[in-house]
Amino acid sequence: MAIERAQYSVVTNNPPYEVRDYSSSILAIVNVNGSRSEAVSSGFRLLANYIFGDNKEKAKIAMTSPVTQLPASAQASWVVRFMMPAGYTLKSLPAASDTRVRFEEIPAHRVAAIRFTGFWSDENLKSHEIQLRDWMQTQHLTAASPATFAYYDPPWTPWFMRTIEVLIDIA
Repeated sequence: MAIERAQYSVVTNNPPYEVRDYSSSILAIVNVNGSRSEAVSSGFRLLANYIFGDNKEKAKIAMTSPVTQLPASAQASWVVRFMMPAGYTLKSLPAASDTRVRFEEIPAHRVAAIRFTGFWSDENLKSHEIQLRDWMQTQHLTAASPATFAYYDPPWTPWFMRTIEVLIDIA
């Protein structure tokens, strides 16, 4: 089954690093407290419930990829996001039954990215974030956001086949 992915064009390709221009998109968003791994799990469930029909219209919405996670402003709080499929507008999306689910349209933006495989451990994510920030510095790119972690695969995907990215908005 084909899953719609976030649309972007590659500006710079220097494997494993890229600079990308992302199109505007609409995101379903929840804020979740707890550790990073607890937050992405509970946030995913809340958003999955919404797209699987727990909304005011009982409508099913296609799954997209990736699921993204970034730190919220509050300590031990995380933002978990799903991109809504192309064709939806803020007005055409079914209203969420759960008031914790909200929607936001984000404009087109430029990011630095590093793609890798492996475990979704804090250590692996932090190590790749450091590598990306170091590479950005060598390219004279200024970060405009905290790191976003992007998960492309379901949890049953073997660790060596998972696609994971760290994304940082560029000023």
